[in-house]
Amino acid sequence: MAIEISIELSDQDIEHFAAMARAVQQAFQGARIDEKSIINATNQLLEKASAQENLPKYIAARLTTLQILVNMIQDKDWELPDEDRKRILSAIAYFEHPEDLIPDRIPGIGFLDDAIMIDLIEREMEPEISTYREFCQYRIAEQQRRKNLDMNREVKIEDWLADKRATLHSRMRKRRQQSMAAGRTRIYLW
Repeated sequence: MAIEISIELSDQDIEHFAAMARAVQQAFQGARIDEKSIINATNQLLEKASAQENLPKYIAARLTTLQILVNMIQDKDWELPDEDRKRILSAIAYFEHPEDLIPDRIPGIGFLDDAIMIDLIEREMEPEISTYREFCQYRIAEQQRRKNLDMNREVKIEDWLADKRATLHSRMRKRRQQSMAAGRTRIYLW
């Protein structure tokens, strides 16, 4: 029998998570944490969570978003500008921090605090996430289209991705600026 549990975070609760995120971000910006450590720790969290049996759907869905953020950094075709790359790394730096609110080893709820943090990150990084998803869909569709039409194989992937990437990067920055102008609550330093 399934039970639905709803969690409402107060402004004070959100500020608590934001303070934790800011502390880790400051360590990242102060170069006490490097990109490789952040990515490794995030990948380890994703592996630990996927190995856990009966992971709640709420948590599993949030971990998918976290994987997208890691993919954005590691995707050579996406060629994320340094400013945007640092923004994403700063957001996921929280997962490098070994001290969780809820220890990950607790079955069922161990990743709940991580999922909440991912929700907060996703809220702020929506322009980046949606634009990257669009890029991935375009890449797959265009590769298939070119294969189906037996198009010139001399044209490299970089040639046809460059224009789309530039357009999407521009759109991503514009959406982020619109979000900031709308006065959405920011929990991160950037």
